Amino acid sequence: MSFESLGLVAELVRAVSEQGYSEPTPIQLQAIPLILKGHDIMGGAQTGTGKTAGFTLPLLQRLSTQIQSQKQRPVRALILTPTRELAAQVSESIEVYGKYLSLKSTVIFGGVNINPQIAALRNGVDILVATPGRLLDHVEQKNIDLSKVDILVLDEADRMLDMGFLHAVRKILSLLPKKRQNLLFSATFSNDIKKLASSLLHEPIMVEIARCNNTSEQVEQLIHPVDREKKQKLLSYLINSQNWKQVLVFTRTKHGANRLTKQLENDGISAVAIHGNKSQGARTQALSRFKEGDVHVLVATDIAARGLDIDQLPHVVNFELPNVPEDYVHRIGRTGRAGHKGEAVSLVCCDEHKLLRDIELLIRYELPKVIISGYEPDPSISPQPIQKRPNVRNGNKKPSSHKITNRYSNGNTPRKPSKQSNHKGSAHNLHKGVK
Repeated sequence: MSFESLGLVAELVRAVSEQGYSEPTPIQLQAIPLILKGHDIMGGAQTGTGKTAGFTLPLLQRLSTQIQSQKQRPVRALILTPTRELAAQVSESIEVYGKYLSLKSTVIFGGVNINPQIAALRNGVDILVATPGRLLDHVEQKNIDLSKVDILVLDEADRMLDMGFLHAVRKILSLLPKKRQNLLFSATFSNDIKKLASSLLHEPIMVEIARCNNTSEQVEQLIHPVDREKKQKLLSYLINSQNWKQVLVFTRTKHGANRLTKQLENDGISAVAIHGNKSQGARTQALSRFKEGDVHVLVATDIAARGLDIDQLPHVVNFELPNVPEDYVHRIGRTGRAGHKGEAVSLVCCDEHKLLRDIELLIRYELPKVIISGYEPDPSISPQPIQKRPNVRNGNKKPSSHKITNRYSNGNTPRKPSKQSNHKGSAHNLHKGVK
């Protein structure tokens, strides 16, 4: 089927065609017609399947039929995302696909100067992409009115709960009109997500392409058992011996990401770290250098597991397994996208055996294990406890908007994405489907 057959207007089909796409992905085939008809959607799909365009294209069309003429046009579509990177990616997609429509959009997130965001909001926008903390900052400063929102999108809803945004999301929902279209998208569906959906969505239609918490068949998964003290040397060995040129490596902590980056540099491997303590400018620069091939290794915490859009990324390495098994799915979902093959390698020490079992139970698959000669684990080493992060998903620790603001405050205004970065990062990263 073509995008025209889904009922999209000529302006949107033209914008999509200019990016080189002619065939919708499965999630787009199902979601676009339903959203155009005004249904609430609960969407589930593996990352990299074209979910972003699955909701942005029909959203743009629905809003374009009721263009507001006044300068101070109200926000009519609100898209909430858990991270700055994902917010920027969604915003770029809206700009690319909506280029022939008379709609205005902007993106707001923390870690950058708030004044340009205030100016953009005062000029009026139809579509607002936002992270919860910074959005509440603007609400408290009375920079924005959410009483006219017609369409609400919660993107990566499970990650939003994992990051402790449930309280903020509920506060934002209380500011919206009760009569609206709601679209909830998530790569995994926990009980908490289902509970949120039941209170948010009205007679929703489930759109699910793959089994919840499933991993892509395009990703070859492998476990390398190794002692914790030998992990870094094994990682350097794998990168050098297999001539890996582009590797995304995940650690559990920010400190661990910084330490590993220095160790890799000491081994002669170009590496850069990206995590929540980095300024937005530093994160943007690090990702740009990695995409352009200036550095071979990007070391990241789980904040980068969503929203990182890297064209044909060949290798993902779990230097440390995540505490939350669902995060394993999101981490390895950075590779094997849009029909391309990918490899996900996990370095697992004796401390992480329970984490590995939880992951295998989640994905219903026993991961193959290969011991590398020279890095055999010592059976006499006793496991050490792994410090786990506080359980914020279930609301036991509800951050106030002030705490959320502090988490994402301070920083400089980011560079405006170039046409080249938009080309690689938003609309040109899929082979036959739109991201």
